[in-house]
This record gives sequence, structure tokens and C-alpha cells, in this order.
Amino acid sequence: MELDTTLSWSLYAVAWLAALALISFSGHFHGRKKLNPPPGPKPWPIIGNFNLIGSLPHRSVHELSLKYGPLMQIRLGSHPVIVASSVETAQLILKTHDLKFASRPKTAAGKYTTYNYSDITWSPYGPYWRQARKMCLMELFSTKRLELLEYIRVEENLELLAGLYATAGKPVLLKDHLSDVSLNVISRMVLGKKYLDESTTSIVSPHEFKKMLDELFLLNGVMNIGDWIPMIDFLDLQGYVKRMKVLSKKFDWFLEHVIEEHMERRKGLENYVAKDMVDVLLELAEDPHLEVKLHRSGVKAFTQDLIAGGTESSAVTVEWAISELLRKPEIFKKASEELDRVIGKQRWVEEKDIQNLPYIEAIVKETMRMHPVAPLLVPRIAREDCELAGYDIREGTRVLVNTWTIGRDPSLWEEPDEFIPERFIGKAIDVKGQNFELLPFGSGRRMCPGYSLGLKVIQSSLANLLHGFMWKLPDQMKPEDLNMEEIFGLSSPRKIPLVVVVEPRLPAHLYSQ
Repeated sequence: MELDTTLSWSLYAVAWLAALALISFSGHFHGRKKLNPPPGPKPWPIIGNFNLIGSLPHRSVHELSLKYGPLMQIRLGSHPVIVASSVETAQLILKTHDLKFASRPKTAAGKYTTYNYSDITWSPYGPYWRQARKMCLMELFSTKRLELLEYIRVEENLELLAGLYATAGKPVLLKDHLSDVSLNVISRMVLGKKYLDESTTSIVSPHEFKKMLDELFLLNGVMNIGDWIPMIDFLDLQGYVKRMKVLSKKFDWFLEHVIEEHMERRKGLENYVAKDMVDVLLELAEDPHLEVKLHRSGVKAFTQDLIAGGTESSAVTVEWAISELLRKPEIFKKASEELDRVIGKQRWVEEKDIQNLPYIEAIVKETMRMHPVAPLLVPRIAREDCELAGYDIREGTRVLVNTWTIGRDPSLWEEPDEFIPERFIGKAIDVKGQNFELLPFGSGRRMCPGYSLGLKVIQSSLANLLHGFMWKLPDQMKPEDLNMEEIFGLSSPRKIPLVVVVEPRLPAHLYSQ
């Protein structure tokens, strides 16, 4: 979402040249009803407030909200954007007026990387999206299905632990291990097998596929100037659209292979039982009773959504959690004491154990408070003119909810910039979209439908990593020297991937189960 220097100066030049023309048209607007928009900075012609948005937009709008308030309006190119930065304003948008803000803006990313808005994330509000959401809740992420597939999460977790055990005493790039286990879990649950395992014949190498996923998240979060200033869209000044088209072809090639393989497996079998989520999607595509026909492109879009969403959020969150704990050894000690007391040193943590590990749950919540995967959530758009907190919001206004600011609100959190899991002990604050102080998965109709799976993977993998190993930084590095900067896309991972050294703390035989 960074606005590079060359582009910035180009836009300023365009703005000044256009200013005189815009002034000449100002008389046309005198007869319009006087509106009362939320407060905000005065926009420049053409570029709006792009000059105030840096490489970390959630921090840029945070600084603006300190001046203009918890509900403010900025202008990015041709589009007004309202930003909610408090519990109260987030609740107005995501709950009180949820239906009015339940759609998504049209973006190049949605068009080129999700089969023309055919996935659950970018599809506009309407019959197709409602059907997609129902499919996710009733079929793909139902409690029964997640329970049936728990064995996959267990097996991949054990493989993660064994892999780290093999590196004991040596510096290791943690993200590689975390993304491997996330990708393998999702690949087996969604695709039916490890399409990306080094040990099997794969049409895409694991390294290449991870690069594709990183690119997907980056391109779905960048500030593509053409989305905001339509008159220069065709120029593709940043080259993002070109990259989106290239990426889209790569994913389509892979997903076509997956679907063909699944259809071949089902061929000629009358009572074929769905083994994975692609099977379920293909069955739904053949259902004549669906309100909206699910086409092949829709099956591919949903499959891509499931793989990407399930991989990124868990790996990013666990890496941030370990990063924070490395800076506070006393938290490691408390977590280990709880794990030894509840689990003991003769077995691994199971998903059903999490409810008996309140300190581990608190660590996960505190990580999500300080490092929300999507700090501005996914943008929404006003479906109609409405009034919000006494302000007039026009149809088509884009909407951002800054969960990063809410997570650092000093009126909600004591010492908000400090990592203190204890703040959640004994508090009835969860991450399921009902407590607006903590919204890592969003809330309302457009809340992430796969949050329950994501939470299971995050909690169980983090618990076992803390249970199975002692952690330290490499090369005599001090905790205070650990770089905690993030980068921005649809998610916000560490700018510099975490390198760690682990030492086993459980009996050796557990690592080879």
C-alpha cells in the first residue's frame, strides 16, 4: 500500500493541472443538499488525501484519527472513505448498520485474482454471497466436519514438532516451519492430500506456491492507484494489475489440475462420499436446488480462498506470538508452568485441552490485540445513503475499521503498547465477533466464516510449540534488539522473519510419534 516517490510527484502534478478545471465546475454543486460528513483532513484535487498515507496505512489513519476523531472521513482519489477507530463506531458499522455496509468495493484484485469477485471475500452482497456464506457455515466449516478432520491437524502438528526437534540448537527461520504446517493442514482438508509435499510429485513446488500465496496477500492489500483514480486506471502505473494477471494464470493452472483430478476420482461412482472440501464444492456445483448456480470458476475461487485464508492467518499470528514472548521470558515461564500442570510432560496438547489452558488462550488473544492479521479489516462499502453517529454517509462510500487502533486504545487497555496476556484472565472477551474490543476475524455478516478453524490451528500449534521447546534468539542477540516492524498487505506479517533457536523440553520419544 506504499505510494512510491515517483508516483507521488506524478499525482501532485496531475492534481495541480486539474485544480483549475475543477474550480470552474464548483458552481454546479451549489444547489445540492448540504451534507454533514464526518470530520477529516481537507483533500487535494484528484489525489485526495493520498499524501497522508504512508507504507503502513493502518498507522497513518491511526495518527489522523487522533486529530479528527474515532469516525472520520478521508478522500482517496475519487472515493470518500470513512474510518472507524473505536469500539462504538466499529459496532455501529459491523452490527447496528451491518446490512447497510455489507458489500465490498470493486477492486482490480477482486476482479483479477478471485475470478471476477467469485470468492467469499470480495463477492458483493447479494444472493450469490449469501449462498456462499451458507455453504461455508453449513458445509465447509461445520462443527461436525471440523471434528472429522481433526486427525489431519494432529498429524501435521506432530510433523511440525518433529521438524523443529531436528533443528535443535541451530538457528531456524520459524516462518518456514509455520507456513509448512498451515499449508499442509489446509491442503489435506481442502484438496484431500499434500499437493505441495516435497516427497510427492507435485505440479508446483512448495517454495513456488508459498511465493504465490505471499503475492496473493500482498496484491489484495496494496493501494492500487487505478482503483481510486479511475481516469488513470488503464496506465497501471505501479504494475500491480500486470502482476495480478500473471498470478491469476498461475493459480488457475494449479486449480484446474486439482479439479480435474477430483472429477476423475468421482467418475462413474454413484455413491461417492466427499473426502475433502473440493469434493463438497463439486457436489454443490451439481445441486439443481441452489439459488444461484455454482460454476467451475466459483469452485476455483472458493478453493483458492480456503487455501490462502487458512494458511496465512495462523502462521502470521503464531510467529508474532513467539516474537512477543521472546521479549518477555517471564511469560514463557508462566505458560510452561500451566502446560506442565494441566498436560504434564508425557503427552502433547490436544484441541480439547485448550479450554483448560486459560493462560495460553490469553497469549493468543493478546497477540491478536497487538498484531491483528488484518489491521483495517477487509474494506466494505455503503450500499445506500445513511446517517451514522449524526453524520451523513453517501452510498458508495468505502469503509475501513481500524482494529489496530482499537487494540491500542488507552481507554480500553492499560499500558496498550505492552504485551500483557494477564489482562484477559477472568475477562469474558472472545474473538468471535461479539466483543468489539477484539475483532481479529471481523464481525457481522462479513466476518471470516473460517475463524473457528483458524483459531483451532493457532491455539493448538502455539500451545504445543511452547510445551515442546525452550526458545531463545540466535548469536547472543538481546530481546530488546528484536525488530518488531510489520509490512502491510491484506495481512500484516513481520517485516523481518523471525530466526530462533529451540531446545526440547519433553522426553525424546514424543518427538517421533
